[in-house]
Amino acid sequence: MKYNKWTLGLAAVGAVSLASVAQADEKQGTVMNAVSSTVLSGYVDTSAQWNMGSDQTHAPGYKYGGPSKADGFNLDVVKLTLEKALDETDWAAGYKVDLLFGPDANVFGSSSPVTVGNNTKVGTVQDFAIKQAYVALRAPVGNGIDFKVGVFDSVVGYESTEADKDPNFTRSWAHTFEPSTHTGVLGTYQLTKMIGFSFGIADTFGPQINQETAPVKSDSYKTYLGSISLTAPDSMGFLAGSSVYAGVVSGLNGNALKTATTADQTSLYAGVTLATPITALRLGAAYDYAAVGHQTLTANNGGLLPLSGSFVQNGYFNAVSGYATYQLTEKASLHGRLEYATLSSQIATYLDENGTAIASKDLSLTTTLQYDLWKNVISRLELRWDHAADGHDAFGQGVAGGTGTLKNSFILAANVIYKF
Repeated sequence: MKYNKWTLGLAAVGAVSLASVAQADEKQGTVMNAVSSTVLSGYVDTSAQWNMGSDQTHAPGYKYGGPSKADGFNLDVVKLTLEKALDETDWAAGYKVDLLFGPDANVFGSSSPVTVGNNTKVGTVQDFAIKQAYVALRAPVGNGIDFKVGVFDSVVGYESTEADKDPNFTRSWAHTFEPSTHTGVLGTYQLTKMIGFSFGIADTFGPQINQETAPVKSDSYKTYLGSISLTAPDSMGFLAGSSVYAGVVSGLNGNALKTATTADQTSLYAGVTLATPITALRLGAAYDYAAVGHQTLTANNGGLLPLSGSFVQNGYFNAVSGYATYQLTEKASLHGRLEYATLSSQIATYLDENGTAIASKDLSLTTTLQYDLWKNVISRLELRWDHAADGHDAFGQGVAGGTGTLKNSFILAANVIYKF
């Protein structure tokens, strides 16, 4: 090993030993090798939005939407990712950390409770969320099982929680009611090039990290999730690369019902993406269904219920969504989404003229023009229309917690994302 003159001088007077220097250099080299294999990436997501109308007390409540972004300029979210991906070895290991900063981080909802003393909750971290934080492992079983241990994205949904990967700026109603993240263990297995599986177990359905089910449920109560994907082979001509995907998540969702914090929820999802004979055109479709079952509670259970005795409450949500993407030029693309969603009164927050919660139906059409003028920048212009298909006034002016004045909502938005 080659040493500089300063190190040799210190060694000569006994200040350091060459052996310790060599050991320190070896440790530093190991750390640097580990750091050099970590990839840093992310994005900054900003927008400007105009909700057409003088008052948007009842702006559509899809995820990352609502009155807070109406009629103004917005910082949506900053995402930072640190990742060491799995290599091709049999016993590969790595990790991934996705961190969110900004208003959308609060909506994502993965904060951990802050407790003191006798486990009393005193607050949560604001404008910050851990989207994912897991150890990645591979076990050489069959073709190899890849595991995620920690906090990871859910296995259901057509749209992505990543703003830069989603086809539209605003999210669908289906995405709003789908689970976003779990704390647990998830395994994936690619049986063939055409068939893949995932299977996992998590603490709860909801996004709160390290959320426990006891004393609401027994210590052994957990959330279960799984999926299957089918991909069309090259032999299927223009359909090559098309895929069919189905998934299920079932467990305890602390935020499923308006009037309680202890609801069982099962979410079912099926989606398809299709290549077409027109190279520039891709189509997609998805179906979501969520069944919510409120377990029996009493009025003494944390003061959650205003009624005496006990009762069981159930709710549901379902949505049918269609997607289309057309690549106009190398830099320009057009994205469309048509969705019809229904919510039962136990989940919906719409009120009739008497202030009574009612089931709701929503028809939504979204058109997005994307033009990538600058390098590493996604720029979008989007028009979204939501229609209360059951005839009640769901949008526009009105008192918060009351009824609206409009059956239709129109939103014009511009979205600029820088990826690094």
